[in-house]
Amino acid sequence: MAHLASRRTRALALPVGLALTATLGFLPAATATAAPADEPSAAAPADGPKLSYVVNTKGGHGTVKQVKKAIAKAGGTVVIAYEQIGVIVAHSQNPDFGKTLRRVRGVDSAGATRTNPIVPQATKDVGAAAQPLTAAQAEAAAADATAGQDPLEPLQWDLPAIKADKAHQKSLGSKRVTVAVIDTGVDDTHPDLAPNFDRAASANCVSGAPDTTDGSWRPAAGESDHGTHVAGTIAAAKNGVGVTGVAPGVKVSGIKVSNPGGFFYTEAVVCGFVWAAEHGVDVTNNSYYTDPWLFNCKNDPDQGALVEAVARASKYAERRGTVNVAAAGNSQHDLAADEIVDVTSPNDTEPVTRTINPRECLDIPTGVPGVVTVSATGAKGLKSSYSNYGRGIIDVAAPGGDSTVYQTPAPPATSGLILSTLPGGKFGYKAGTSMASPHVAGVTALIKSTHPYASAAQVKWLLTHQADATACGAPYDYNGDGKIDAVCEGGKQNNGFYGAGIVDALDAVRR
Repeated sequence: MAHLASRRTRALALPVGLALTATLGFLPAATATAAPADEPSAAAPADGPKLSYVVNTKGGHGTVKQVKKAIAKAGGTVVIAYEQIGVIVAHSQNPDFGKTLRRVRGVDSAGATRTNPIVPQATKDVGAAAQPLTAAQAEAAAADATAGQDPLEPLQWDLPAIKADKAHQKSLGSKRVTVAVIDTGVDDTHPDLAPNFDRAASANCVSGAPDTTDGSWRPAAGESDHGTHVAGTIAAAKNGVGVTGVAPGVKVSGIKVSNPGGFFYTEAVVCGFVWAAEHGVDVTNNSYYTDPWLFNCKNDPDQGALVEAVARASKYAERRGTVNVAAAGNSQHDLAADEIVDVTSPNDTEPVTRTINPRECLDIPTGVPGVVTVSATGAKGLKSSYSNYGRGIIDVAAPGGDSTVYQTPAPPATSGLILSTLPGGKFGYKAGTSMASPHVAGVTALIKSTHPYASAAQVKWLLTHQADATACGAPYDYNGDGKIDAVCEGGKQNNGFYGAGIVDALDAVRR
């Protein structure tokens, strides 16, 4: 099955003619503060490409202050210091900057977040555009809509697949719950998103430091529609317009972390988690992997620093009550295997072929401990053909869509993909674990709405224990060619395809 060369986001282009589009304990300091740029030392070399770095320190304010001085001496400028988690974002043209900082007292690790210079801007495809909904499809769906349904809801086979339609008869979720879409940006002007949008919890984190300029969280013209699609799956309002989200009564915010070139770099992801943690966000959705490495090997000094920075940030959010949900990926990998061949990294310069151990080389943020990892299912409730899997790795499963050649939905739905919101007030179809993860984020928001005082750990426990256990089933030959395409290991209660099972929205709203 052909896939996009780039899997920046966890959305997928399908064939058959479809134009588819170690947690570390740091005491919280006051707040993250943007630091004035330190002047590079005249003695430090500055003849290399300008790169961005994360520097992970061993302690709080005093240590951070000393490390800032070392950064300046090594020819770096501080972009922002997240003292809460001991992570500093810096820029430097010193080719030895990372190596120099790793020798500084008070530094745990330091590494470049990219292999391509900050300027000029690299460009990478973030995935195919969505398949737009046609006027004829919309008209037919509206004719099929029953009392209480939004006009396009008959096309959303994914809602009854997780009993969200029945859940909505009991609860739409609480306005006191916010889900942050950490992604390519969210178009909050969309009529199906505007009623539920939380501006106070939204920001642009692309630089590594939050920008709250009005609308900074939106995708610019020509940028990916991915985040807007994700947002609609979570919380499109039940307002007589378009589609219905899994949790149509909760708030949704946009935290933009994808730069104009389509890259999700570590400094932006760290900013996203910290911003969410400190602005009342209950759930984050993460339908991407952190560039430029599909897998970040902890024994590599640069990649190891990226794992540590993202782990600190996500764990900080979790300690403050946020549940972090992430897509497992679309590469058909068994993430519990002993070896995986990665041919896509680094994706911002020239990829190399490398064989990695997925237990030592993590896909972040989904591979970070504490993050809920989600696989995708199709309209027949089977693992989607493209979805990553792995016993002990997948926590739960949810609809992500698949080609109708493999999994055809029951009428009146006509597409095996996921229908949701697109920028400019439009609607369209996408598929991928990117689409599965927001279903889980939505169910998580319903659980938090039902149990407002539950901790992040308690919410995650409910999520997995309420999931509908799903057995591996028959040998997995998704295209019927007689070849087993993936092996599901484990029993009905917990296995490599579905984890604890397919999430259940109806159970989420039961007290």
